[in-house]
Amino acid sequence: MYPFLRLAYQLFVTRNAPPIAPTDTHVSHHRCWPWDLDMFLELNNGRTLTIYDLGRVPGARRAGLLRVLREKGWGMTMAGASVRYRSRVRVFEKVEMHSRLVGWDDRFFYLEQSMWRGQTCCNQIVYRAAVTDKSGIVPADRLMEALGHEGPRPKMPQWVRAWIAADNLRPWPPVREDETEAEAPRRLAG
Repeated sequence: MYPFLRLAYQLFVTRNAPPIAPTDTHVSHHRCWPWDLDMFLELNNGRTLTIYDLGRVPGARRAGLLRVLREKGWGMTMAGASVRYRSRVRVFEKVEMHSRLVGWDDRFFYLEQSMWRGQTCCNQIVYRAAVTDKSGIVPADRLMEALGHEGPRPKMPQWVRAWIAADNLRPWPPVREDETEAEAPRRLAG
């Protein structure tokens, strides 16, 4: 089940936190509970993604994103993610999460988050996200204008640009084992 109470707690503890710019880092703290564990008694990889929500949503509120989405009637969707797991998070361990917007292109926003135990980075994720309305994807610059962001786009980190390029090489729709890359698009059309 989605941790609504934990999300409510994170929103509560950050209710008086000062606003941040869209590209600033939001720092939050989280604990690994017994219901977050996998069969190896460490933080479940899927639950990790859910716990990242607990840092991203309050950061989005501090940056004014939730207010703008509500006012405009826009939604938000995730369009891709890549995770690195490097150090186990065990039961009852506390982690510090860093959440930040690293850049955007015409359509998508790229968010980077990481979980730290002291000086050790346990895992890191980069997300591709889009803001949507009834017509589809809202241009990223339009959202940044609504957020009051002035100035140029930040320079996208090289590793994020490389991930975008690599992800663009993946065939879509995915190729099944019984077809060639050329046959996959025809399967959907026919």
